[in-house]
This record gives sequence, structure tokens and C-alpha cells, in this order.
Amino acid sequence: MTPLSYAIAHSLPEIILAVGALGLLMLGAFRAGKGDWIISEAAIVVLGLALLSMFFQLGDKAIIWDGAFVDDAFARFMKALAIGGALVSLLLSREFMARNGIDQFEFPVLVLLATLGMSMLISAQSLIALYLGLELMSLALYVIAAFHRDNGRASEAGLKYFVLGSLSSGMLLYGASLLYGFAGTVSFTGIAQALQGSPSLGVIFGLVFVLAGLSFKMSIVPFHMWTPDVYEGAPTPVTAFFATAAKVAAVAVTVRIIITAFPGLQHEWRQIVVFVAILSMALGSFAAIGQTNIKRLMAYSSIGHMGFALVGLAAGTEQGVAGVMIYMAIYVLMTLGTFAAILSMRVGDRYVEDIADLAGLSRTNGLMAFVIAMMMFSLAGIPPLAGFFAKWYVFLAAINGNLYGLAVIGMLASVVAAFYYLRIVKIMYFDESARPFERANVEVTAVMAVMGLFVVIFSFFPGPAVVQAAAAAAKSLF
Repeated sequence: MTPLSYAIAHSLPEIILAVGALGLLMLGAFRAGKGDWIISEAAIVVLGLALLSMFFQLGDKAIIWDGAFVDDAFARFMKALAIGGALVSLLLSREFMARNGIDQFEFPVLVLLATLGMSMLISAQSLIALYLGLELMSLALYVIAAFHRDNGRASEAGLKYFVLGSLSSGMLLYGASLLYGFAGTVSFTGIAQALQGSPSLGVIFGLVFVLAGLSFKMSIVPFHMWTPDVYEGAPTPVTAFFATAAKVAAVAVTVRIIITAFPGLQHEWRQIVVFVAILSMALGSFAAIGQTNIKRLMAYSSIGHMGFALVGLAAGTEQGVAGVMIYMAIYVLMTLGTFAAILSMRVGDRYVEDIADLAGLSRTNGLMAFVIAMMMFSLAGIPPLAGFFAKWYVFLAAINGNLYGLAVIGMLASVVAAFYYLRIVKIMYFDESARPFERANVEVTAVMAVMGLFVVIFSFFPGPAVVQAAAAAAKSLF
């Protein structure tokens, strides 16, 4: 096998996404004004093919394209989550976009381009590749956040995300330039070799700025300020995409750069990770209590969950990285199920978002109420649902890494967060009935049912397979 064919064989998902996005862009341009249903269907097929192609990639690990990208078990696991999140988000978007009159062909194309950026980001093995993937993802996300152009909240969401995202990109780029200046290389492994021994102050500054830029993409405190407004203002399927695929890519590249490029600076980066994890868990637990809009509540919930995921990373061990991966897999599926339920909240032709609109749902749609209740219990971490095991693995890694205080704070934050999740269950089952919702379409109902089933039976069927896959993938980083 020639070097080019070898690199192509290990880049199949990215090549499929790139060719698919360019092809659908041309098809949409020539079909101007004829709706996007063919483009949406084709984009779902392209994402499915990209997901399928990862099962045919060869070998355990390959560093390709002159050391810029790496294809390993960790990348494949996280790419599967990101591409799967994009595929399901696109499925959920079809009826919503059509009912709001924004079903233009550009949307599925932008989702494909953003997913391509995420895939590049997850496989990045150098600072330049990291920045290229990050900007390709971010530029597409800025546009789809404001895709509902006639809606003031959506335009505001897109503008806020763009301005703050540009600031965070500048911070990351400044940190990357410092690291390059002191290490003399942009390769993660080269940086690790160059930074052996006592780190200089410039390297510490570079590490802080890079982590600050990535923290914005993960929406962790203190770089979370955009999250509630963007989650509330953006179209709901776009919010689902932000909350799942984009978070996976940001967490994946953060784990990779910390473990691969800074193994000798564990004391320095652990302080940062522990600090932001505690702040994120605390803010996500307390700030959501007073929310009345369910999308804003999910925004604060996502901030808290990113804090919980970072508990595993703070351990800095193989077990900790596996815990982060298990957490992200379960978080993505719980979040997709919850947003499918939010997209089922339709009265007439109007989608509603107030938590009060769920009142008495158990009497008007018992099955939907049961699925939402399971999602809320799981997000709260109540056993034996999937969310309990997500927190179990990251807390176990923290305890084994002697981070007892962090684990205790995480468990206390979980108790506080349980209040607002259980309040939703109380509203559905004990309050007076509000207006009944319209019947959701097949795709939304199917996603809600599948994710609800996953949450309930995780410990019996998919759980052991996910845990084994995460353990094998984490091993490839060490």
C-alpha cells in the first residue's frame, strides 16, 4: 500500500463527509427553490456512510498526512459519537425546519461541514490541524445558530456565539503560538518531548490560553456565558447538535492534547481542570433551579455535565480517560432523547418550550411522560439508569487518583441538580393538565423511544460493550 492510499484508507470518514458536503452543495445550488428534502435525505445517508466507514479502517493506530492527523481507537470512538449525534440531530430537524419555513438546503450542508470539522478536530495531532478543524466546525456552527433569520432570538444567539467564539479562537491561537515558540514544533508528541523537565513560564501561559479556548467550546465555567442564550435562541434541532456532537469534539481534543502533549505537566494542568470542573458542576447545579424554559435548563444542565466529565480527565489516568468516554457516550444519548421530547412539545403549529407546558403530561400522553421521566432520572444520576453509571466511572477514576475532595463535591452537586430534574417529573405527574400536545412525527417518536430504552436497559445490554470499547480506546492514548 502506497503512503497516499494508506492515508486515504485512514481518512475515509473525513473524505466521505467532504465529498458529500461539496456534492450536496452543488446539487442544492442547481435545485434552487425546490425545498431541501432530497438534500436532507442525502446528508443523512452521507453521515451514515461516514459512520459505517470507520468499521473498515485498518490497524490499531496510524499517524498520517505528515504527522498532522492520527487515526486510533480513541478517535474512532469519539468520531462515532460525534457523527451519530449529527445524524440524529438531522433526523430530528426535518419536521421542525419545514414547519418554521426554514428548510433550505444549506442547513444539512452546513451540518456536514461542521461534522467534518469535528472529525478533523478529534483526529488532530498538531496545533495547526487542531485550529483548522476547530474553525471549520465553528464557522458552520455560527451560521446554523442564526439559521432562523426572521427570528430575533436566533439572530441574537448567532451573533453572541460568533463574537464570543471569535474571542476564544484568538485566545487559543495565542496559546498555540506560545507553545510553538517555546517547543519549536506544532506536533503534540514533539511538544511533549520538548517540554520534558521543568516547564518555563511561557509554556504555562500557552497551556492556559489553549485550555481557555477549548473551554469555550465545551461551555465550562468561566467560559459558559454564551450557552443559555444560544441554546434558547437557536432552532431546537440546532441546539441538540450543539449539545451533543460539538461537545464530543471539544472534549475529545481537550483530552488528546492534555494527555499527548502535556504528560510532564500533569501538576499544572490538573489544577486548571479541577478548578473549572468544580465551578461548572456548581453553576450547572444551582443556576438551573430557577429556569422556566426547558432549553435554558438543558443549557445549564450541559454546563454541569461537562464539569462531571472533566472529573475523569482530572485523574489523568487511563481509567479516567475511559470514564470521560463512557460519560460522553451516555450523555449524548440522554441529551438526544431529551431534545426529541422537547421537539414533541407542539400545540397546534407552535412549538412550546416552557416547563409549565408539561403539566399533567402523564394523563394526556403517558408514554412520552414516562420517557421524559426516565431521561430526567438518568440525567440526575439515579440508579440503575445509564446516567448513574456515567457518574460512577468518572468518580471512581477520581477516587483511584486520590482526588477525594473533587469526587465528594461532584456527588454533592449531583444531589443539588437532582432537584430541578425531579421537579419536571413532579410537574408531569402531579400538576393539573395543560393543553395536550400534537402527535409527533415518526422520526422524533422513534428517537425518543430508542434513547429511552437505552437509558433503561444500559446496565444489561449495551453497557458492558460500551465500557470495553472505551477502555480499549483510552489505552491507545497512553
